[in-house]
Amino acid sequence: MNIKIKQLLEDGRVDGFWAYKTTHGFPFPWLFTRENLDELEPWQCTKARYPILKLLLAEARNHPDKTYGVLLRGCEERGLHELFKWNQLQPEKVVVLGQACSQGLAIECECSKPFPEEIHYGTPVDPVVESRKVKELESMEPEARQQWWLSHFNRCIRCHGCRDICPVCFCTECSLEHNALIPGEKLPPDTSFHLVRAIHMGGRCIDCGLCEEVCPAGIPLRSLYKEVNLLVEDIFGYKPGAADGKSPFSFLGEEMLLPSGPR
Repeated sequence: MNIKIKQLLEDGRVDGFWAYKTTHGFPFPWLFTRENLDELEPWQCTKARYPILKLLLAEARNHPDKTYGVLLRGCEERGLHELFKWNQLQPEKVVVLGQACSQGLAIECECSKPFPEEIHYGTPVDPVVESRKVKELESMEPEARQQWWLSHFNRCIRCHGCRDICPVCFCTECSLEHNALIPGEKLPPDTSFHLVRAIHMGGRCIDCGLCEEVCPAGIPLRSLYKEVNLLVEDIFGYKPGAADGKSPFSFLGEEMLLPSGPR
C-alpha cells in the first residue's frame, strides 16, 4: 500500500490522486479516490511514461472546485510549472509527490534534471548535461542539416500525435489545423507543420520527449525542440519549466497579463 497517497486521500487533502495501477502486467495512469484505496500498489520505478498532466488538466477543467494530487517525474514537474505560469492550473489545487527516474532512463532521455524538486520516491541520479544528439546535429554543415531534417519531416503522416500527447499543448482550438497557417506552396505541408509547431513550442517545451516516443514515423522531435529551447535560453535567458517565477512572456520585454482561466 502506498502510505503517502493513502494519507492524502484519507485526510481529505485531495479529492483524487493521479498515480499508476498495474493492469495486465503494465502500469497505467489511474485516478485513486477514497472509494478505491484498496487498489493502491507499492511504488516502483518504471520506464513506462504517460501524459499524466493531460489527464490531470482534463479532470481539473471538469471539476475546478476539486483538489487533485499527482505523482510526477522531473520533466512532468517542469510541465506543471508551465501550466501554472499559463494559468491553466491553480497551484493551490494541486498536491505533488515526486519520483526520481532511474539512471538508465535519464541517459536514454538525455535529461538535464531527471528528478523533481522534492523527491518522495526513489533517489536522485546524475543529470545529462549535454545532448549527444544535438551536438551531432550542430556539427553538420547547414545544408546537410537541412536535408537531414527534411528527410525526417517528409515521413510525417499528420496524425497529430505529437501535439495530442504534449503536456503543455493546452489550447482547446489548435492553430495547426488551420490550412491558412500551414501553407504548402513553398514547403511540403508536413514540413511546415513541424516548423510552425517548433516555433509555437519555443519557450514552452519542457523536454519530456513524449512527442518523439509516440511518433509512428520515428521523427526525432526531441532534438528539434531541444535546439529551439537552447536558442530561447541563449537569446532571452528563459528556461521553460523552471520554478523561478519568470513569466513565459518575460523575454518579450514586458510582462503580459495572462487569461483568468483555461484557454
